[in-house]
Amino acid sequence: MSHTPHELAEEFPDHVEQMSALKQSDTHFAKLFDSYHEINRSIHRAETNVEPMEGLSENELRKKRGLLKDEIWSYLQK
Repeated sequence: MSHTPHELAEEFPDHVEQMSALKQSDTHFAKLFDSYHEINRSIHRAETNVEPMEGLSENELRKKRGLLKDEIWSYLQK
């Protein structure tokens, strides 16, 4: 599998252990985490033309990814 940019472990390298613990203990965080990765992989497939999509749809996914990243970051700051 090719490298997928914007993985959460790369975005928040100092919080990898905390994210792992939260995925196990907090179902809402686990859903945010899974949603982020699903959207991130969809964007990567579109960017690499594995599964091309219309530009507007790709931009909407980027916005959703950004919002999820912000929400995940706020969890990590608690």
